Amino acid sequence: MSTKPTVLVTGASSGIGATYADRFARRGHDLVLVARDKAWMDALAERLSRGTGVAVDVVQADLTDAAQTRAVEARLREDDRIGVLINNAGANVGGAFVEQSPDDVERIVTLNATSVMRLARAVAPRFAAAGEGAIVNIGSVVGLVPEFSMAVYGATKTFVQFLSQGLAHELGPKGVYVQAVLPAATRTEIWSRSGADEASLPPMMEVGALVDAALAGFDRREPVTIPHLHDVGQWDAFQAARQAMIPGFGTVEPAPRYAPAA
Repeated sequence: MSTKPTVLVTGASSGIGATYADRFARRGHDLVLVARDKAWMDALAERLSRGTGVAVDVVQADLTDAAQTRAVEARLREDDRIGVLINNAGANVGGAFVEQSPDDVERIVTLNATSVMRLARAVAPRFAAAGEGAIVNIGSVVGLVPEFSMAVYGATKTFVQFLSQGLAHELGPKGVYVQAVLPAATRTEIWSRSGADEASLPPMMEVGALVDAALAGFDRREPVTIPHLHDVGQWDAFQAARQAMIPGFGTVEPAPRYAPAA
């Protein structure tokens, strides 16, 4: 058993989650893999255990199901070996907002936003009490770009970004590191699962490159990591513009442009 903290990864059967599992196993961390597809996780667990010698536990769970989510929450609360949570599970559904069924929309919100919040909430008190631990939430640059016309998916990723930044301010002083990772287009199974025509897709970052960049940000303790963004000054300017507005939010009179017409 590793002396390093165990890492729990959601959405761990493939794509970004499986790659995070691989990278942390190579760093010598035991793993808890959480996803719906047990066969894929079993195969990954066997390969990682054989190749790195770490212990890998597999937990089959659908995080759109409340009872199954509560079981993962309990594991996070009670297993003090877990010191890193990778909140990666997520999905999308094809079509415009008016074409998506209410049930599909609800599932996307539950998986991409509600489960992220619940799992972070389950583990945060224990991390804060211990004065250490890390929560990594996988968002998306889509949450910054309403022009992409992915209203529900983008809204859930905006939630993930805001939650992460808020938790960083709240938990950082208690010794808990919170990172938001915002990928752009990355070559994973999410495209085929959402019904996209893979032949029409643009060039994408390979998942290994994405996760390696995210882990470089993790090691530097960045609050927000955007692997696709080459000019970090653009993010810094975005943050500065946002922060410059904050004093204005405390005014008690409407802005002159909203004065009633004479």
